[in-house]
Amino acid sequence: MATAIAAIRSPRNAQDFVSRIAPGVALCLIVTAGAYLLEGAEAALFGRAWLEALVLAIVGGTVIRSFWVPAARWQAGINFSAKYLLEIAVVLLGASVSAATILHAGPVLLGGIAAIVALTILFGFAVGRLLGLPMRMALLIACGNSICGNSAIAAVAPVIDADSDDVAAAIAFTAVLGVGVVLGLPLLGIALGMNAVAYGAFAGLTVYAVPQVIAATAPLGATAVQMGTLVKLVRVLMLGPVCLVLALVVRPERDETTREAAAAPGLSFGKLVPWFIIGFLALAACRSFGLVPQAAVAPLGRIATILTVVSMAALGLGVDIRSVARAGGRVTAAVMLSLAGLGALSFTLVTLLHLR
Repeated sequence: MATAIAAIRSPRNAQDFVSRIAPGVALCLIVTAGAYLLEGAEAALFGRAWLEALVLAIVGGTVIRSFWVPAARWQAGINFSAKYLLEIAVVLLGASVSAATILHAGPVLLGGIAAIVALTILFGFAVGRLLGLPMRMALLIACGNSICGNSAIAAVAPVIDADSDDVAAAIAFTAVLGVGVVLGLPLLGIALGMNAVAYGAFAGLTVYAVPQVIAATAPLGATAVQMGTLVKLVRVLMLGPVCLVLALVVRPERDETTREAAAAPGLSFGKLVPWFIIGFLALAACRSFGLVPQAAVAPLGRIATILTVVSMAALGLGVDIRSVARAGGRVTAAVMLSLAGLGALSFTLVTLLHLR
């Protein structure tokens, strides 16, 4: 971020900065446009887009990277898109967080959702490590399954400095599994004899994205859709606290001066927590106090989504597909076992709350 700020302070520096990143950013935008076109084609052909633009962007970037390695002139813009645009997107996501949404769920259900997220992250991380995955890959999978799939992976990645290959692999496998969950979960809910309220809560706790929750709950009626959407939105709100905790826990571990830095005088909160997490929390507070107009919430959300898709295209352009392939079996096992743990914990919560 310091590089971008320095460029803004000087017109000449700004011109040099823009000319340096323009080719790579333009390439990422082209890949992004292609992803949105494919998403639209899916919706036209099948009635809904099973693979979102976010997934298609990283797949498209990876395919391009497999046949063509971008030269040095493209790298500055690709790196800028992968890092800074994603961080800006995380900040803008704060506008979608409202204290009213949290309170509407009720304290018992809210506490249960928070507990499910925390336990699933710990379980998923432990499974990933037992399967021999690197720490950051295990965290990506655990957070993706526990919170909101691809969006959580994209948001957590800059917090823990995850490698682009790890991000691509985690997103690819959770995307494919997410489609399977949407198709299979209604059948499981019917087989278990769940009513609309219980199934809605169960789907909201297990399905990755909000649109996927709607698709998975629609077969059981409007009540299931409403309950699932509410639970899912509260679950998504856990992303901010999780990123904050990871910023405090993971960052010191990867520094060479971990304990010395933690004990050093003058070490500020801002040095421990990334600027975009602070921005996310600040914007969420502004939304909760009514300082963000309601009319601005949806546009800010759309901008955040587009920036995230552009950053995913950039990550794809930096991915070595051979590294993803090597991680395949272990990643698949970690994702599936983590999701199974999430499903078991979610069903337990639904049963304890007597929603069945």
